Amino acid sequence: MRTATMTVSGRVQGVGFRYSLRAEAERLGVGGWVRNRRDGSVEAFLAGDPDAVEAVIAWAHDGPAGARVDDVDVIEGTGESASGFEIRPTA
Repeated sequence: MRTATMTVSGRVQGVGFRYSLRAEAERLGVGGWVRNRRDGSVEAFLAGDPDAVEAVIAWAHDGPAGARVDDVDVIEGTGESASGFEIRPTA
């Protein structure tokens, strides 16, 4: 089990980033959550198979059509788990 929190910056709000990230995470069997941040970034918590989590992180470097990703900052987690994948309110 790998967990990570990532913050994605650039033009990542208003382009379907959260919904696309959730779809990619669900496709790969990764649990967690995603939300917009008031500073214009997107934050996500990921938990699952190490290779699947890495694949979601790799996807986030490009994001969906219309997004422009400038940076993806990843902080490795402490091993907490997640069931399902949700979109959370802006923080």
